[in-house]
Amino acid sequence: MRLKVVRSGACAAIASAAAFLAGCACAPPAVDGIAATEWAQASRFAPGKLVPPPRWEHMPLPGKAQVRFVGVHNDDRAALSATAESAASVVRQRVRIEPDVLGRLRFSWKVPQLIETADLATREADDAPVRVILAFEGDRSRFSPKDALLSELMRTLMGEEMPYATLMYVWCNKRPPGSVVRSPRTDRIRKLVLESGPGRLGQWIDYDRDLRADFQRAFGERPSALIGIAVMTDSDNTRSTTNALYGPLRHVSPAARDGR
Repeated sequence: MRLKVVRSGACAAIASAAAFLAGCACAPPAVDGIAATEWAQASRFAPGKLVPPPRWEHMPLPGKAQVRFVGVHNDDRAALSATAESAASVVRQRVRIEPDVLGRLRFSWKVPQLIETADLATREADDAPVRVILAFEGDRSRFSPKDALLSELMRTLMGEEMPYATLMYVWCNKRPPGSVVRSPRTDRIRKLVLESGPGRLGQWIDYDRDLRADFQRAFGERPSALIGIAVMTDSDNTRSTTNALYGPLRHVSPAARDGR
């Protein structure tokens, strides 16, 4: 597909959207010691293989202020604290977990308050206090023309392939749990609402999600290999301040879950 000539502002917007998919290497990792935190050490992705660099990285996004990520303890839990002041950035880990051993993801978060004006379905207000992001391989020949252009621009500008599909677990202001929200930027990002409204703010919430079932719910097909996992807190579109806590993330294979 031949690249179209676009203005620099449009390129920046598309690059930001692409980076949003899985914290792609659009800028050097921030040096902030996240890989050495107790939170990072407690996160596990068996039986997947870590793809170099084998550590959590804080990845800035083009033209965005960085979120402040800090390892902390909260309620006797190792946690990653995220504070965004009109900011957006991603903490990611590259992995490779083949579909035949794709199991469940266990994680937790704690959100003190919602972003009042956020709306996950609109480009102008697409912010969230918490996101857990999963990037998957797949057949990119099935991309729409719009997504094929986005993928080609990402490869040209950043030197990385756009994931075939990106599934996000999110906390939404108003849509009911179980809702699937398509990104206003690309159909290849879909958000599965786990929490809605203020009812469970200010408390740790633990999840044990079936990755295969959740992917099929969001995309209507079976998943291929899981190639990246990330957390993201963002408030750049609403120009607001938000903060949240993430617990360690752990992948549990079907065999491990069955005790084999």
